Amino acid sequence: MGSCIICGTSVDGHICDLHEEDVLFEFRGDHPNQLTTNRYYRGSVDGFAEFGVFVDIGDRVTGLLHRSELDQRLDSLDWEPGDTVFVKVKNVRDNGNIDLGWSIRQAEREFRGTLIDDPEFDTARLAENVEEDESGNGREEPAADADSEPSPDEQAVEATTDTDSSPDDQTAEATSDSEPSADTAETTTDADAAKISQADDSERVERSASVVGQGSTATTESDDTSADAESDDAVDHQRDHPVVTVDSLDNHEGDDVRLEGEIVNVRQTSGPTVFELRDETGTVDCAAFVEAGVRAYPDIVEEDIVRLDGDVRRRRGEIQVETETLVALDGDERQTVVDRMADALDDRARPAAVDALAEDPTIEALADDLVDAATAIRRAVITDRPVIVRHSATADGYVAGVALERATLPLVADEHRRADAQYHYFDRRPLEGGVYDMQDATKDVTNMLENRERHDEKLPLFVFVAAGGTRESLDGFDLLDVYGAPRVVIDDAVADEAIADSVDTLVSPSLAGASPTTATALAANVAAHVNEHVQDDLVHLPAVSFWDETPASYLDAAAEAGYDEASVTELRDAVALEAYYQSYEDKRELIKDLLFGDDEDDVTGLAGNVAEQFREKLATEVDTATANIEHEAIGGTTVAVLDTDAFTHRYDFPPSTILLDELFRQADSETDALVGVADDTLFVRADETVDVHDLADAIDEGAPEAAVRTRSAREQSIRFLSGERDAVIDATLAVVGERF
Repeated sequence: MGSCIICGTSVDGHICDLHEEDVLFEFRGDHPNQLTTNRYYRGSVDGFAEFGVFVDIGDRVTGLLHRSELDQRLDSLDWEPGDTVFVKVKNVRDNGNIDLGWSIRQAEREFRGTLIDDPEFDTARLAENVEEDESGNGREEPAADADSEPSPDEQAVEATTDTDSSPDDQTAEATSDSEPSADTAETTTDADAAKISQADDSERVERSASVVGQGSTATTESDDTSADAESDDAVDHQRDHPVVTVDSLDNHEGDDVRLEGEIVNVRQTSGPTVFELRDETGTVDCAAFVEAGVRAYPDIVEEDIVRLDGDVRRRRGEIQVETETLVALDGDERQTVVDRMADALDDRARPAAVDALAEDPTIEALADDLVDAATAIRRAVITDRPVIVRHSATADGYVAGVALERATLPLVADEHRRADAQYHYFDRRPLEGGVYDMQDATKDVTNMLENRERHDEKLPLFVFVAAGGTRESLDGFDLLDVYGAPRVVIDDAVADEAIADSVDTLVSPSLAGASPTTATALAANVAAHVNEHVQDDLVHLPAVSFWDETPASYLDAAAEAGYDEASVTELRDAVALEAYYQSYEDKRELIKDLLFGDDEDDVTGLAGNVAEQFREKLATEVDTATANIEHEAIGGTTVAVLDTDAFTHRYDFPPSTILLDELFRQADSETDALVGVADDTLFVRADETVDVHDLADAIDEGAPEAAVRTRSAREQSIRFLSGERDAVIDATLAVVGERF
């Protein structure tokens, strides 16, 4: 029996089932059937095809990473034949074909250990214990033996020591064979230190830690005075370490330094223990080694405030500190560091004053709320808390979400040194109908608890954009609140006051008594506060989010950025079309290509082609629907009614919301309201503001058996029992005719 190199659980081998996907495997077999599915393997790029990338995993073992598995376009991948890459084996087919999956971790240091997958052995083995022979097969490295001959390095050190010793030293040695002296212990330590200085970086982490361990456990028979002197020397040496901040480590490469901060993550690799230390300026990995796969400093845990002395080194292009000593602080020392970090965090998280993207009275009225929302996002990034943006699956929702993404990702990259940090610390997920219901909340809670268990992640900050402002989301918010996950809502819809009590920060024009605007206008100005350096990228986005009556100030701002009114319209239409298809996906690369083209002479680029499809599809549906609209005269009110199930393509673009919006914009002046009725859902459009909750209550009184309730205030939709459809239509016409 062995133990899991990550959690220490007793297992056959070195990794438990729970953490198998957290380590990297190196394949030593020669047949696809010897692979284990759902493991991540090291490979090398063999070649490219139109449909994906071929990756060599082992001798005569090649798999296909299909382009659909990539998180970006195939032609934007910066891999070259021969490059080392990391992939997941998803499936091995009967014919030997291997289906590979994408790994967001594309550096060995981002895995929590490396194991050798050799079919000749029953279990995967530690990489440190395997020495590759000339044929490419692995064999166990011989264990160190007390009686074994010294290595050439050791012999060289011994020879040097003997040569340098004085006659007096030799005499003392001859008369004290039975007891090692303090000088002998010191010589041994110096010899090991000499080996460290000649070792490469990968060896140095292990050897330096072992030297520290030897120095701390060596026993001598020296008198107390000598021991005290050595102790004083050690203390003096530690005091000589300058206290530096994480953001200055690039300037201290090769130096011994002291850091003070909080341990935010501990991960045990198959080699050293890696402590992620955060101070008021950033985070850094600090490696500590006692023995391969053995936990160093077991008393140090996450959230401890510590003092760490170590040597600054660059490993695989990244700054890392090789730990010499690590001590948990308490009492006044701990409080001093905590207070310093808290003060610095407040200063860093609170953004500087930023001008609005364009003149807008609503933005001015919400200035303090915008800053509060930006502060919450910045604080999350600084404190290693993932940020999850949930936005409606509409053009406004996507553009608003991308605005926050554009601002936050550079901060994540600056704050975290891992290449895959943007995937761990930021995510954007669309929502149907702009409602955060129990299904969405349950999925999010399941994911965040899984990530906390498997990756030691903090519970995320949830930012709801163009969503979450109405009471339909309260149940979902309550579930997040059970676990203490913080919540920010940025919503242009008419918000319910109960939402303000259910979230930490709320940006709402209606509750502030400000004029209506779009969610993108709100979110883009929040994003400008989150990261002022991307402000120029955001200027045109608010104009993209309006379907009609776009404020002149936003059109002017977009024009100055190179986007005229026609271009803005094309961007909006293109995003609206792509938002409909696979509406549950963030489509990060695609939406970025649509909104941020890199051709200054053709800013719409791809968007122009997609927008043309939008117009063609919408025009076709509008023509069909217009021919089948029925008009009902109720008192002095004219209500247009469309059976959206019978006279639209239910599973193709456009969705009912976009179609009904366009039909009402094109309706003649005599039409007071438009009602779209599906099998169990109805939509209402009117010139006047529609209080959907009040409307649903009134319809429910007229059709008490139909279980009428609000589906989405943002979409102005109401749900009912399909068996009572006729009764609901009659009740709806009566209520709409009376109110509009």
